[in-house]
Amino acid sequence: MAKRDLYEVLGVAKDASERDIKKAYKKLAMKYHPDRTAGDKDLEVKFKEVKYAYEILTDEQKRAAYDQYGHAAFEQGQGGFGGGSAGGADFADIFGDVFGDIFGGGRRGGRAQAQRGSDLRYNLELSLEEAVRGKEVELKIPKLSHCDDCDGSGARAGTKPENCAHCHGSGHMQVRQGPFVMQQPCPVCRGRGKVIKDPCRSCHGEGRVEKTKTLSVKIPAGVDSGDRIRLSGEGEAGEMGAPAGDLYVQVHVREHKIFQRDGNNLYCEVPLSFTRAALGGEIEVPTLDGKLKLKVPAETQTGKLFRLRGKGVQSVRSGAAGDLICKVVIETPVNLSERQKELLQELDNSMGTGAEAARYRPKEQGFFDGVRKFFDDLRG
Repeated sequence: MAKRDLYEVLGVAKDASERDIKKAYKKLAMKYHPDRTAGDKDLEVKFKEVKYAYEILTDEQKRAAYDQYGHAAFEQGQGGFGGGSAGGADFADIFGDVFGDIFGGGRRGGRAQAQRGSDLRYNLELSLEEAVRGKEVELKIPKLSHCDDCDGSGARAGTKPENCAHCHGSGHMQVRQGPFVMQQPCPVCRGRGKVIKDPCRSCHGEGRVEKTKTLSVKIPAGVDSGDRIRLSGEGEAGEMGAPAGDLYVQVHVREHKIFQRDGNNLYCEVPLSFTRAALGGEIEVPTLDGKLKLKVPAETQTGKLFRLRGKGVQSVRSGAAGDLICKVVIETPVNLSERQKELLQELDNSMGTGAEAARYRPKEQGFFDGVRKFFDDLRG
């Protein structure tokens, strides 16, 4: 009897995604599972047919081989090519190790190892204060976890995986392509040498189920955007009891209304009144620990930087604290009354003009002197 098309068995299109194939398999596996069919042999055959189709079509390399060669890609070759070669060596013995890699096979006789679980990433957003001080956060992580009902074996409780009858437990098979006999993993057991005849109903033979796990994670003080925290073994569970992957918590720090961070230093702009800048005095500046008094000398100009040592961020690696750097920005008075305007005009008049004014406004006078020289040079 001709074998049915594997896509037809699962009821999916030839361009179906892996997700669609898995969804179709789970639906049919529940329908034809031996626990539900009360020993009906015909339905048991259908269950095995569905499982075989799923095994092939969810493996990228096997699916490509099936799409190109059909069922012939998985019919095991017998014996060597041309009756063998000198010294009794099988042709597949000579070339199997080389061409086996084309199909993902290992060395002759080797079985595929159960695959380690996938690593996961969780993006964690923190405020600047939380990143600087550190905190404990609770994360809810949806992932594939170890199936407790079958203890990760994939076989129903009280049973266990058996040697694969297709490859006799070797985990590999030979495929004849023209004059070559190539070695590849067994499509039935996926190279493991074991098959599950009575799958666990909770995980459908996968050994893993989808769960959401809650983790309490301590975020160390001083983390910054781009930092990663690795939680070993908190990724997805591995196949058939293989080790779990890791979980990486990726940190992103939100922008702050006052401070900008550069490494372990903090920067902020501090507005300063016209009179305070001219006469000097004390002002209050913000820090992450509260306000501090800062002494501003007379005749302070806009853009001047003041460094407060140790008021930045404590390094998560070395423990050394950075600095807080305050940049002064002189604020021009606005919404002046007529009397205030008169006073400012009197102040300006008192400074005189020309060389006399340069004493009070050296930058302004120097700038215009440079402009005049520039145009004189052009005319000259």
